[in-house]
Amino acid sequence: MPNSLKYMLTGIVLAAVFLATGTFIGYKLFSPKPETKTKISSQTILTALHDRGFLVTQTFIFDEPVIINKTTGSAFKDLFFGETITARGTMEVNTGIDFAQVNQDDITVVGDTITVKIPKASLFNTRLVGPLDVNNEKGLFKRLTDSDSGYNEALQNLTAAAEKAAQQPELRERSNRRAQEDAARILGYVAQGKKIVVVFK
Repeated sequence: MPNSLKYMLTGIVLAAVFLATGTFIGYKLFSPKPETKTKISSQTILTALHDRGFLVTQTFIFDEPVIINKTTGSAFKDLFFGETITARGTMEVNTGIDFAQVNQDDITVVGDTITVKIPKASLFNTRLVGPLDVNNEKGLFKRLTDSDSGYNEALQNLTAAAEKAAQQPELRERSNRRAQEDAARILGYVAQGKKIVVVFK
């Protein structure tokens, strides 16, 4: 065999070896790595929920006036000592889930199904949104001896009225349904690909 042919064949073999080696190394370096699945346990779920703290899931707005009558029962006495406070303001009531109330016994992981028991929606806070209009009509003597405008008392009564309104059965049902949906959505992010079942305690 002529030397030139030997050199040519040797060159072809070496080139093929180099090409195969380069392809193998490239595949090892740049091929997609197999996904490492994080094992989901009840502790994993519990930690994720506790990190959320209290999750506000529903906001209600109320704008109903309150009237506070302080009468003595006598029209004559009320002329001097009576008091009527009329107040109006927009109140915001927020409800949601307190995930701190979920414990490890409330979480069950069986195969690809995760079941979590959550508390029903509860009150988070109530606040005045915007101004509070207060009109305080006092009897003649009461006006001279009592300078209290009735603002704080009016705010307390508006807060109590708004919180009571938020406890109506249809609004509580709406709060609970939304809480269940939001809890399932959050758990879906934590345990992707799993079947999430959220029930109430």
